[in-house]
Amino acid sequence: MLGLGPAGRAAAHRLAATGVDVVAVDPHPARRWTPTYAAWADELPGWLPDAVVATRTPGPRAWAGGEHRVDRTYVVLDTPALQDALDLEGVAVVPGTVVDADAHRVGLADGTVLEADLVLDARGSRPQEGRAAQTAYGVVVETGRAAPAGGPWFMDWRDDWREPGDTEPGAPPSFLYAVPLDDRTTLLEETCLVGRPALGLDELRRRLERRLAARGVVLRGDERVERVRFSVEPDPDVPPPGRRRDGNRPVALGARAGLMHPATGYSVALALRVAEDLAQAVASGRDVWSVLWSPRARQVQRLRATGLTTLLRLPPDGVERFFAAFFALPAARQRAYLSDRTDPAGTLSAMAQMARTLPAPLTAVAVTSSLPRWARRS
Repeated sequence: MLGLGPAGRAAAHRLAATGVDVVAVDPHPARRWTPTYAAWADELPGWLPDAVVATRTPGPRAWAGGEHRVDRTYVVLDTPALQDALDLEGVAVVPGTVVDADAHRVGLADGTVLEADLVLDARGSRPQEGRAAQTAYGVVVETGRAAPAGGPWFMDWRDDWREPGDTEPGAPPSFLYAVPLDDRTTLLEETCLVGRPALGLDELRRRLERRLAARGVVLRGDERVERVRFSVEPDPDVPPPGRRRDGNRPVALGARAGLMHPATGYSVALALRVAEDLAQAVASGRDVWSVLWSPRARQVQRLRATGLTTLLRLPPDGVERFFAAFFALPAARQRAYLSDRTDPAGTLSAMAQMARTLPAPLTAVAVTSSLPRWARRS
């Protein structure tokens, strides 16, 4: 196992729990996780202890052309508790930096060579120029001070981040994400959902400060800060899933493999669910890649890539209308699009229903996003 972030650690944990001999390599295996991880409650696997859930929010709100309620329960995870729950008992942990790896051999910077029946690569995917990314800047405040911001907000696309008199129509949009982290504190975060390039952190900080000031949230300047930047596309050295995998390469996991929702950036719940499927496949001698990338999963991945292309091609003033159409979908359609990676019919149905309700120019963007790049008209 290469990498002990959420995807790698979850896979190593479940593999060891099923009796598989696991060697895990990471430059800093004892480093504590600090990001905020969240998911829909119905996405979490049954083997995960309840103690890793810090807060539950039934029916979080969204604002896109008006207020919407999302008919699901949203959870924020207790990050230290999650890391501890994914214990590495039975895993041989090797501190080190990988310099080369193939399907059965791993070379480390200190000259160590490791061999295995199967190499899994969960080293993550770093933002690079030309790749779509998500960025966010947030502050953690006492829940009482956060109250004027409203929420909890899954997405609030209102543009009260604009300065008075600022009417620039082409400014890339961003939304407020406001969720309780525990019974005392709330995360208020300005998020650029996706961009190529994404908005910079300084601009997001300015927008968040303007937005919160407009709503009466007073910041003292000593709040804990959260900065987010990650690619929503797979690592460029990992080919997209085709009919067969390259048997000379490690099997990629997590963000490195594109095992995330490219239009939202959500990946942790998927990593937890995939870890159990992977462990059972290894324990029973099945081909791991075909379990991760069933024909249905590959179809959904292609549809989701079309959704990402649509978001990147929408005009700035069309993004809120796009999400207004999404949040108007029935809950089952929303869930199919956001969470089910093996239901191409449900995903396509959600996309088609949205396309029918969008204004004609935005429908055209959605439809042409499914065409090869050379065939599109901007």
